[in-house]
Amino acid sequence: MLTAIVGINWGDEGKGRMVDLLSREYDVVVRYQGGGNAGHTVVNEQGKFALHLLPSGIFHKGVINVLGNGVALDCESLWEEMEDVRSKGVSITPENLKISDRASLLLPWHRDLDSLEEERLADKKYGSTKQGIAPFYSDKYQKKTVMAGELLYPEKLWEHLEGILEWKNLILERVYGAKPYTMEDLKAWVADYGEKIKPFICDTGAVLRDAQAAGKSILFEAQLGSLRDLDYGIYPYTTSSNAIAAYAPVGSGLPSAKLDSVVGVVKAYSSCVGEGPFTCEFFGEEADKLREAGGEYGAKTGRPRRVGPVDIVATRYGVQCQGATSIALTKMDVLSYMEEIPVCAHYELNGEQIDTFPFPAVLADAKPVMTTMPGWKCDISGARRWEDLPQAARDYVTYIEREIGCPIQYVSVGAERDAYIKRF
Repeated sequence: MLTAIVGINWGDEGKGRMVDLLSREYDVVVRYQGGGNAGHTVVNEQGKFALHLLPSGIFHKGVINVLGNGVALDCESLWEEMEDVRSKGVSITPENLKISDRASLLLPWHRDLDSLEEERLADKKYGSTKQGIAPFYSDKYQKKTVMAGELLYPEKLWEHLEGILEWKNLILERVYGAKPYTMEDLKAWVADYGEKIKPFICDTGAVLRDAQAAGKSILFEAQLGSLRDLDYGIYPYTTSSNAIAAYAPVGSGLPSAKLDSVVGVVKAYSSCVGEGPFTCEFFGEEADKLREAGGEYGAKTGRPRRVGPVDIVATRYGVQCQGATSIALTKMDVLSYMEEIPVCAHYELNGEQIDTFPFPAVLADAKPVMTTMPGWKCDISGARRWEDLPQAARDYVTYIEREIGCPIQYVSVGAERDAYIKRF
C-alpha cells in the first residue's frame, strides 16, 4: 500500500496528528518536500512535539523514516530537532532515520537571503517564515546547491562549495550590502552540523525500491497544503515546492511509485499562516474566540494564525488538486462552543456567485457567501464511534462531505492519539 497524507487547504490542517495515527500501520514514512518552515504537531504518550523536518513516524518502533531528495535539508534545524526528540526518550538511529544522499543542503546564507529579501519587499512581502526555503529552492533550480551525499566526499564538497561561494557573495554584498561568507565559515558549519548527520545519509532510493519489492507499505508525508503549492496554490503567496500528492514519487526518491490512496487533511474550520488572500477570514472578536479555542498559533513561529469558517470553495479545489480519495477532518471539538457553525459556502466575484476557486490574480476580489448550521454545544472529545456524535455534528460532517465531493473517513475530536472516529 502506497499512501500520501496531504493538506487540502493552506497548511496547518493537522497532518502530523494523522501521520502519527496512521504510521503504525505502515513500514516506511517519507517526507518528500519542504523544509524546516512548517511544523507538524504530534501529541502522544511521550509528550507534545512540533516536528519540522523529522517524519512523524519517528515515534513508532520498527518504522523506517526517510527524508527524500525533494526536502530542503537544513542540517542545523534537523540536528536540534533530533536532540530535542531524543531528550524525551525517542530513539533515532541510522536504522530508523535515513537521509537521501540526493537531498540538497540548505546552507547558512539561505536564511540570510530570506530575511534580506522580505525586508526589501516591505509591505509587499510574501509572509516567509525566514527559514531560507525560497532562496534554497531557487538555488537548487539554478544548480547552485550541494547534495547531502557530498558530505561523504570532503574534497569534492570543498571544491564545489568554493565555486558556489564566489557567486553567492556577489549577491550578498552587491545586491543586499550584507556580510560575505568565507570558506572557514562553511567548514565550521559543516563540522558543527554536517558531520553529525553523515551517519544517516544513504541511497534512500534503493531503500524505498527494496521496501516496495518486499511488499512493504509506504506512507508519504507532505508539508503545507494545496493552496500553498508552488504551481496550484495562491501564487506568489505559496511555498517554494510542490505540496501535492502527485509530487510524492519524485520527491521521495521512488519515481516509479503509483499511489494507491491519498488521505487529504481538512480542518473543521479554516486557518492560515502567512500573507495572501484568505477569502473566508474572520476578524475581531469572532476571530479571537476561534483562535483561542483552537490554539491557532504557528508551530514554528508562534505567531497567531489567521482563522475563519470552513471554506467549501477552497476545500473542493484542494481535493481536486490532491486527487484525494478520502478525508480526515480534524479539530471538530474546537467548534463545540458555537451556537451556530458558520460556513463559507460560495464566493461572490464581480457580483456573481461562484463555486470554482478563482485565478490567483483576482482571488483578492472574491467575497465569502456565508451560511450557518446548527451547533451541538456539548463536549464531543470523548466520542469514539460515529453514533457517539450528536446529530448536529454528524450533519456538519456529512454536509462538508457532500459539498467537497470526497468521503470523510476520519473525524478527529481531540489532540490525543486515540481521539478520533473512523467511519469506514
